[in-house]
Amino acid sequence: MAHVPQTFFDALAVRTWCGLALRALGRAREEIDAINVYPVADGDTGTNLYLTAESAFAAVEAVFEGHDAHGSGKPALADAARAMAHGALIGARGNSGTILAQLLRGMAQVLAADGETAHTDGEGLRLALRHAADSARQAVAHPVEGTVLTVASAAADAAGAAQGDCGTVARAAYDGARTALAATPGQLAVLERAGVVDAGGRGLVAVLGALVETFTGEAPRAEPVTSGTFPEAGSAEAATAAPDECANAPGTGGPAFEVIYLLEADDTAVARLRERLDGLGDSLVVVGGDGLWNVHVHVDDAGAAVEAGIEAGRPYRIRVTHFALGDVHTTGAERRPRERAQRAVVAVVPGEGLAGLYTEAGATTVLARPGEPPASGELVEAVRRAHAREVVLLPNDADLRHTAAAAAEQARAEGIRVALIPTRSAVQGIAALAVHEPERRFDEDVVQMTSAAGATRYAEVAVAERQSWTMAGICQAGDVLGLIDGDVAVIGSDVTVTAETVLDRMLSAGGELVTLVLGDEAPEAVADHLETRVRESHLAVDTVVYRGGRQGAVLLIGVE
Repeated sequence: MAHVPQTFFDALAVRTWCGLALRALGRAREEIDAINVYPVADGDTGTNLYLTAESAFAAVEAVFEGHDAHGSGKPALADAARAMAHGALIGARGNSGTILAQLLRGMAQVLAADGETAHTDGEGLRLALRHAADSARQAVAHPVEGTVLTVASAAADAAGAAQGDCGTVARAAYDGARTALAATPGQLAVLERAGVVDAGGRGLVAVLGALVETFTGEAPRAEPVTSGTFPEAGSAEAATAAPDECANAPGTGGPAFEVIYLLEADDTAVARLRERLDGLGDSLVVVGGDGLWNVHVHVDDAGAAVEAGIEAGRPYRIRVTHFALGDVHTTGAERRPRERAQRAVVAVVPGEGLAGLYTEAGATTVLARPGEPPASGELVEAVRRAHAREVVLLPNDADLRHTAAAAAEQARAEGIRVALIPTRSAVQGIAALAVHEPERRFDEDVVQMTSAAGATRYAEVAVAERQSWTMAGICQAGDVLGLIDGDVAVIGSDVTVTAETVLDRMLSAGGELVTLVLGDEAPEAVADHLETRVRESHLAVDTVVYRGGRQGAVLLIGVE
């Protein structure tokens, strides 16, 4: 997400931070999952943090879209901060995600207090980080040092000692968090035995790194956070180290179930609920307020944990996970499922025309309208809808790789074998789908589809919406841009001429098949012109043309 560095905390800063944090957690998700050994070695902390941040980001985006639709300009800081907190609360997943939701809620309570400008400077950020760390610690029934709580407190302490603007305070908080994270193995025996730092703390460092980037325009340099005695986070050693050396790990006598639900209840009822759940299990975290709470606990009796919620108020979005067996749901868990297909393909497509093409080829599709990329939950639902034991997932967009990876991880937790092929364009997805053979062994099919996608160069022709710097120079609003493999290579004024230049450059490296996908705004004659150009200038190269509909880009081009 390209952005101009923010100088104070306003609604745009909240939006920028949420987007950058989501991207940072997407990059770090697999690494964080790999070092997840506490409180349960279930390898999902990175995924849970990503899903929680995704929900927060979506809520903030919805506030901005609502103001744009009504022509009321930028939302107030309080509106954006509250949306961030609410989105994180309702989307929180797992122990780590629930604590992150409370950290964001704590910050929002300071940022949204006493008007638009009261807490927008460095002093306001110091107060927000302190309140976030304190409220997160209060939300955990039995705080443990060497966890994300320790890292959050250290970040707040470092921020409190810093003097200066938001960028200076954010940098201090980040540095303090990294120092505390590196020390976590010395505070928690399970981390020391496994040779890793705390996974939740590692995620918080990524979120604070995004805060630094928000206010400075520069992401902190990625440096190792482990000391020389510990394996690098994300390494093969860390990924396999001591997965059973946790008090709550399956098979060691810890609680068997993780129970999470949203709860509508008053403060008095929630206080009683905390006492009851604390007696039923451990890893109890209750976050929220103002009548809406997110409840997380590890128990042996999942039914009792849900019943306690019913006595306190109205629980919903109930999620019960058996640490050994994956997800079960409190409703319909005993119903016999219909027979699954052996294999399916799920693909994200940018327009209705391509959706029809993919569907005819047997794929389950998720429509990504311009400016409305699907969330990981939509991709998971599509995987479920495909109802297959094995699923090949085609994101067809470089910006969706982290979202698709998180969705794949969720689906795997439900027992579905998922292979993610990192297609960056719908034309690469077409190439992959063309060689798909369900009768082949799964691994062989994935290899062939990956090879076909990788052998397809992709380009698009689009119209610039604003002035900006590109690899090809400065473009103005209304210029026609030719992008090859994601980078602007040509700036022109005519769609057909620009498309011809792009195609010639792509074919200069060779090719056997050109795929053209026309958007609704493409000139009528552009396809005929390009087909003629290929036929006259590039012998033995075939051309195929599809109608993509409202796909955002004027034209998509693939060369195999």
